[in-house]
Amino acid sequence: MKFRPLHDRVVLRRITPEEKSAGGIIIPDTVKEKPMEGEVVAVGPGARNEQGTIVPLEVAAGDRVLFGKWSGTEVKIDGEELLILKESDLLGIVQAKAA
Repeated sequence: MKFRPLHDRVVLRRITPEEKSAGGIIIPDTVKEKPMEGEVVAVGPGARNEQGTIVPLEVAAGDRVLFGKWSGTEVKIDGEELLILKESDLLGIVQAKAA
């Protein structure tokens, strides 16, 4: 099944952090926080402005983004847990580090 979000909505896949801390301590699932970084899976066409024209989104599929801890709606599509939220709930795009 394919899923295409409407308007200015974005579908994200959470990026899970490392299982160990920097000091080598393994962090159990019960104390882990949900990650606030994700990869954009799909985006909607954009929102309409006051003139009725569609304004495209600034993010695209494949972008790594940061979002608020309690943002969005969790859904399960094809057995995969995804997050649907509005583009305005995104905090920013994570740029790749220069080599």
